[in-house]
Amino acid sequence: MYKEAEFDVIVIGAGHAGCEAALATARLGLQTCLFTINLDTIAQMSCNPAIGGLAKGHLVREIDALGGEMAKVTDRAGIQFRILNRSKGPAVWSLRAQADRLLYRLAMREVLETQDNLTIKQALVDEIVVRDSVVQGVKTSLGIFYGARAVIITTGTFLKGLIHIGLESFPAGRAGEFPSVNLSDSLKKLGFKMGRLKTGTPPRIDSNTIDFSKTTEQWGDDPPPPFSYSTEEITNPQLPCYITYTNEKTHRIILENLDRSPLYSGRIKGIGPRYCPSIEDKVVRFSERPRHQVFLEPEGLQTKEFYANGISTSLPYDVQVRLVRSIKGLEEAEIMRPGYAIEYDFVYPTQLKHSLETKSIEGLFLAGQINGTSGYEEAAAQGLMAGINAAMKIMGKPPLILKRHEAYIGVMIDDLVTRGTTEPYRMFTSRAEYRLLLRHDNADLRLREKGHRIGLVNEEQYRAFKKKRETLQRELQRLETVRVSPEEINPLLDVSKTAPVQEHSSLAQLLRRPEINYEIIKAVSPSPYSINRELEKLVEIEVKYSGYIKRQIELVEKMKRFENAKIPEDFPYERIAGLSKEVVSKLQEVRPITIAQATRIPGVTPAAITALMIALKKRNYIEREYSL
Repeated sequence: MYKEAEFDVIVIGAGHAGCEAALATARLGLQTCLFTINLDTIAQMSCNPAIGGLAKGHLVREIDALGGEMAKVTDRAGIQFRILNRSKGPAVWSLRAQADRLLYRLAMREVLETQDNLTIKQALVDEIVVRDSVVQGVKTSLGIFYGARAVIITTGTFLKGLIHIGLESFPAGRAGEFPSVNLSDSLKKLGFKMGRLKTGTPPRIDSNTIDFSKTTEQWGDDPPPPFSYSTEEITNPQLPCYITYTNEKTHRIILENLDRSPLYSGRIKGIGPRYCPSIEDKVVRFSERPRHQVFLEPEGLQTKEFYANGISTSLPYDVQVRLVRSIKGLEEAEIMRPGYAIEYDFVYPTQLKHSLETKSIEGLFLAGQINGTSGYEEAAAQGLMAGINAAMKIMGKPPLILKRHEAYIGVMIDDLVTRGTTEPYRMFTSRAEYRLLLRHDNADLRLREKGHRIGLVNEEQYRAFKKKRETLQRELQRLETVRVSPEEINPLLDVSKTAPVQEHSSLAQLLRRPEINYEIIKAVSPSPYSINRELEKLVEIEVKYSGYIKRQIELVEKMKRFENAKIPEDFPYERIAGLSKEVVSKLQEVRPITIAQATRIPGVTPAAITALMIALKKRNYIEREYSL
């Protein structure tokens, strides 16, 4: 076996997870090699041309706060930016951007190719080389060995990928690209428990054949809000999306051809995403609905290709043509690329530590869809964390483990390694217990310090953050201490149709009124220092929701005693009297590191947790028992 080179870290796969992982380890000073099957599809947006959305936008902001790249590249490639859920509370506001797929890919490749300590190679990795349960490196399809102290696998949908269009199927990692077959076999030989998942895409349509006059135009926010805390302004031209709907004719075409659907004929074995189903699934499962929304999204500034978001399908091509042309505005539409479903192998994520290192093989990390997740943002967040923790391991430092109250990234990883998944995992705000603490607008306040301490946030970015944080604290303090008289404020309160005050009130007391916003506060008492619009909104949220925020912080503090109650990695659960075989099996599989994590394992009852705490106390691992 020919040995080509030795690296500190090898990253397999150059999708969104792989890019973040490779950049993280290289920026932390480690010699890194990024392997991809095709150099021309680095950072390819395989599915929809968008970044962010509900809860996903939070992940992108957190990636940026820690020093990752996705937000910056999105700002360079974005052609529409919108804050979603504005009609609801700030805990669920989330930024979403349409991106130019070509610009995104080229921008990320430029970042990778100009990064010190990073080598990029086009090769198909066939085998993970392991000795005595410690990773040694990888072997490619040409028989070349590359040594490494850590390996990060981020293969997306490529592990034994199989594409379905109607009753036809063929091996592929995604449309037009080879799958990775031998690497999946290598992981199985290493003893990993693996399963099969499925995802899909809709047809792409030539916009020259769309009648946009029959659709509803939807523009983004003006001015467009950037994703990255480092971006001052979005400079790309902004484009609209368009909304149309399926109808009874569309649904009839689908129902009449279910026998030709690989999803319903039994050809597809993998489990698909519950929250992003195909149009076949929607029509069958929600038969009472007369229509389903379709978003027509531009793929870029220099292409006429549009993405038909909402009609993901694996029906035969001729059926796809008919169902597309049954939709208002698409009567003459030409399909440029058909929709398809893809099945692929994944590793059950309960076999991972919170650092995303595998429990059974030292130095081997997994990130992205290989862990059962779905989405660019979930993948990128895992890639960043795997890269950080691989670097920490090599440098002899403790891993960065984000807690559930610190980040959506922490929620996602804890969900995966504690609860596992049997279907593609998608991030939702409802998965987080502390949503009001984990807003998309305060990700830097939560995580920038950690990113700087690790070494991914540079001094210029950190100085800007510290200035923002200091300004926020000064303004919050000013609002609590400055008081105004009834004569000063009542005229403005009258205009706002809110009850007048009878005595001197602090600016914070006034701002807590639902009808009062920061603009009114500025009118009566302008801030003595410069505050931009983003910071004004942050100040307003912190003041208006201060009571709720305080209660969530108190709950976090209450739960910390369970988070701090450590469980030894080799704790003998089978020796605890009163635990069922099922509970023992679940505890042995997950190997929780704290009592708090143990409480989140499905099937582990409060009675079992009480027995566990008694056993830990008897062995002097914890000082006292806690009531749940």
